[in-house]
Amino acid sequence: MVRQSKSPSASPSHDPLVSPPKRTGITRALFALKHSYDGLLATFRAESAFRQEVALAVVLLPCAVLLPVAAIERVMLIGSVLLVLLVELLNSAVEAVVDRISLDRHELSRRAKDCGSAAVLIALAICATTWGTLLWPVLKQWWRAHR
Repeated sequence: MVRQSKSPSASPSHDPLVSPPKRTGITRALFALKHSYDGLLATFRAESAFRQEVALAVVLLPCAVLLPVAAIERVMLIGSVLLVLLVELLNSAVEAVVDRISLDRHELSRRAKDCGSAAVLIALAICATTWGTLLWPVLKQWWRAHR
């Protein structure tokens, strides 16, 4: 029997079908944090809607911290703003994947992008409803005190 030597491309470490060993512990967390940061930065650079929503968050988040509301209400105010950013990130991911597959017009591509857009609209409605509902009593009280 003749023994064949393995070529470097045939070794498991070079096989594209074999996954590299998974990172664990703090190394995994650090790499996940870096990838998350890269995603935020890439979305901020590429998506004007995300930049507008970040600008809104820069105003609303400090307001949520400073407003005279109960802790659970503060969490709802902050959560509703972060929800908008979260859904916009997911929408941007869907759009990037659809565009990566093909820039040709296709009904399924349009539907996927429209669904992502609708999800952002619903997140914005949740945010506006939360802020309106929780701020109305605060604004009413302030108005009465300053009339």
